[in-house]
Amino acid sequence: MNPKSAYETTFIVNAGLEDHSVDTVIDNVREFVQNHGGAISNLDKWGRKRLAYPIQKKNNGFYVYLRYDAPTNLQPLLDRFFQLEENIIRHLTVQLAPAAIDYRNNPGQADEVPAQAEEALAEGAEAESKD
Repeated sequence: MNPKSAYETTFIVNAGLEDHSVDTVIDNVREFVQNHGGAISNLDKWGRKRLAYPIQKKNNGFYVYLRYDAPTNLQPLLDRFFQLEENIIRHLTVQLAPAAIDYRNNPGQADEVPAQAEEALAEGAEAESKD
């Protein structure tokens, strides 16, 4: 059995569809993730928005955000699913690092910058000043 990792995916559905058709596409994605061993923790419908540039000759899209835990072998399958689904015009999947998950789960500690992050910023500033 493959270990599970945390992922987040944002995808854009063709905004020219009726609301019930958009919901059907979203349900198909949700079912696909769940049928392949994924556990969805968050699904947000951001709604219809104007695209920054035309994609497939479309100027508007319906944005959907999905956060889930899934086996690592799901990602190539999900990528292929998005490519074959004609009503999804763009998608992006990111694997979340454990530090990012902790940061999101503890928003009250957002003001405290970890020492490692400060060191990394300092090293980056030194490297830029040498160039």
